[in-house]
Amino acid sequence: MKVFPPEKIRNVALVGHSGSGKTTLAEALLFRAGAVPRIGTVEAGTTVTDADPEEHDRQMSVTMGMAPFEWRGHKVNLIDTPGYADFAGDVHAALRVADLAVFVVSAVDGVEVQTEYAWRIAEKHNVPRMIFINKLDKERASFERTLIELRDRFGAGIAPIELPIGKEADFRGIIGLFRNKAYCYDSGKAEIIDIPEELVDEGHEVHDNLVEGIVVADDDLLEGYLDGVIPSVEELETTMAKGVAAATVFPVTCGSATGPIAVDRLADFIVELGPSPQDRPPVKVIAGGEEVLIEKDPDQDPLAFVFKTLADPYVGQISLMKVVSGTLRPETALTNSRSGQTERLAKIATMFGKETTLVDAAPAGDIIAAAKLVDTRTGDTLTPKNKPVKVPGIDRPQPVLATAITARTQSDDDKLSTSLQRILAEDASLSVERNEETHQTLLHGLGETHLTITIEKLERKFGVQVDQQPVKVAYRETITRRADAEGKHKKQSGGHGQYGVCHLIIAPLPRGTGFTFVDKVKGGSIPRQFIPAVEKGVIETMDNGGMYGYPVVDVEVTVDDGKYHSVDSSEMAFKLAARAGFKAAFESAGPIVLEPVSRVAVTIPSQYQGDVMGDIAARRGAVQGSHTNADGTQTVEADVPTSEIMRYAIDLRSLTNGWGRFTAEIVRYQELPSHLVAKAMEAAKE
Repeated sequence: MKVFPPEKIRNVALVGHSGSGKTTLAEALLFRAGAVPRIGTVEAGTTVTDADPEEHDRQMSVTMGMAPFEWRGHKVNLIDTPGYADFAGDVHAALRVADLAVFVVSAVDGVEVQTEYAWRIAEKHNVPRMIFINKLDKERASFERTLIELRDRFGAGIAPIELPIGKEADFRGIIGLFRNKAYCYDSGKAEIIDIPEELVDEGHEVHDNLVEGIVVADDDLLEGYLDGVIPSVEELETTMAKGVAAATVFPVTCGSATGPIAVDRLADFIVELGPSPQDRPPVKVIAGGEEVLIEKDPDQDPLAFVFKTLADPYVGQISLMKVVSGTLRPETALTNSRSGQTERLAKIATMFGKETTLVDAAPAGDIIAAAKLVDTRTGDTLTPKNKPVKVPGIDRPQPVLATAITARTQSDDDKLSTSLQRILAEDASLSVERNEETHQTLLHGLGETHLTITIEKLERKFGVQVDQQPVKVAYRETITRRADAEGKHKKQSGGHGQYGVCHLIIAPLPRGTGFTFVDKVKGGSIPRQFIPAVEKGVIETMDNGGMYGYPVVDVEVTVDDGKYHSVDSSEMAFKLAARAGFKAAFESAGPIVLEPVSRVAVTIPSQYQGDVMGDIAARRGAVQGSHTNADGTQTVEADVPTSEIMRYAIDLRSLTNGWGRFTAEIVRYQELPSHLVAKAMEAAKE
């Protein structure tokens, strides 16, 4: 693909709910542009942007896909994003580098949850937006109903610039409101005709409304319009393009990706109304702790932002990056502003699905791929040497569901750590932690499907098989009253024996205090050099678990007396004596189990607030408060036992039809009710 100047580049993200037809629309655009010989299908696994086996098996996108194409002298960098909630991290990444988001909305299903979710992300970053109402040839499709929903959800900026001709199976074309002409696709390609007689009145009315809505944004056009001067099509398009670039006007187009009907018109509008990188505001970067604006000038020093990393088992790591300024060329050497590592971009390429095509240059605003960088991750900035600046990172949804994983064989275990790091580099919405209390390796993700597919990728890409286990709750134990006991260790087996005696007093401490050790030994009943061994023995015993097998916390232990032997006493003898003494005292001190409590913040539309609060109460939770957000949603905050929300991500999605979002953080420990202790004991045994 040839090199295009910034003003001829369009970076476009297709976003919307799963099943709205984004991937098929991408195929239709590529077909109309001549980039593919036929329209691939999701069902057959023949689409360009869904190239992974996991996507073929489930017939849905699970990661973003790139597919650039040429249209009317422009380069369109198309980014097809997943529509399923578990893979929303890629939507965040795509909208950080897109200069236009095309929202694909099903005329059958209307505005669905992930469409609104993506809209809020685009709104936050002030990304220009356009809407394509898809599937107008399907049964129960309604352009009018969908348009009403769009206006209800997204406000007065929604501006239809096309109307459909025909309904459901009779849908055959569109009316272009700028030119007041009809585009009929009976022969497969657009035939420009006069507006059908039955639609003339509606077409003129919507056209007049569109013109009035556009001219109010331009004083000169408005003045002429009031004097009876009708703006030209070019003037209307230019003025609307300014509104699109400012993210104040959101044109609505329509068609069918499977037809394909009016897909070529969408491509026209992408290059006519969609902003180029230079039409967008300068990029904010951090330099020396201060915010600096960088113009997208191809003649300045090169600067690139990595927004996605791909882990390829054969090629290695592939970094997708947007050129912020300057022009990248093969063999360009840049410095990673995070690590200080010098990275040489030996080759640069465009990504077309999984295929790469080498390019000679990439100017400011373009999107390219570079392979085998030494130490570059998603969110990193590559800068000229000695000019360290950083583009702010990508906001992503926090993981909300975890599974415990163990390597199936020793060979898998040897490769697991490295493979997990490569998977995490590819998908920054994942995280891995080792819970030392439960001795589990936890893989955290955005949902059950997200975790399942990640485990499948581990095996397919890196040959690592893992087994899953339920996540254990990190219960703890403590005591409720003071107790004391004598610990003794005595052994004689030839030569030096082992002898140590210590008297321990244990007492409860306030929640969250941890552990305190007090030495009150007097008169040398235990020599000073053995006191640390007593403390160590107590700590090891507490860590190994109390009566129920969970770590012991919030206890003060005092050693005040003991006995020793001048020959047979040793550090080991006193450590073992301390273990015995602590266990004996602990059993008499009213031991109880403590459970972790999480502060949960649940964000939902107001109609679900009652259901969510009732569900929280059923989980032994206590609502701490609620408030209304700027977008009209409600956030409910509650303290809920952690054991009750281990799979809350799945339950909340079901309870709220996919609208609910939540965060959770362990804030304290409280006593586990006695009737649940047996269940906790059983979990400990397992």
